[in-house]
Amino acid sequence: MDKLLLRSAILEKVSAELDNLTRAALLARDEATHEESKPENQYDMHAQEAAYLAEGQARLVKDLQETLSLYQTLPLNPWAPGAPVGIGAVVTLEAGKRRSYYFLGPRSGGIDVECEGREVTVVTPASPVGRQLLGATIGSTVTLPGRTGPVPHRISAVD
Repeated sequence: MDKLLLRSAILEKVSAELDNLTRAALLARDEATHEESKPENQYDMHAQEAAYLAEGQARLVKDLQETLSLYQTLPLNPWAPGAPVGIGAVVTLEAGKRRSYYFLGPRSGGIDVECEGREVTVVTPASPVGRQLLGATIGSTVTLPGRTGPVPHRISAVD
């Protein structure tokens, strides 16, 4: 799998989320500073609530900006045969005839992106799946939740 295409898909998705959050943060800031938000009495908390919302939105925007920077500078070297899975690896898992693809990224776990006709899920080392993948090698088994309980998956490829 072409990791440059995968990174582009991840950056596109995170950028779209950043755009949405930036707009939301600006709207929250405008509401917090608007003339109509001034308290009418000592019990009116609307302005304070709007300020808290604006502050939280601004923090989320900063986090996503850092995420974009991490992905833009993430080295995407080919994986050496036999090397353990680490940040930047694309892992193929097989359970029977079913294949699933995971990218072990530094942040933004849980997003799904389309790359070369495959759906790839981004996981981080902090996630349950990411913890199992980190340090594993081809042939190792990880357990993922299934409809009827845990399902073992074999690592068939690491790119």
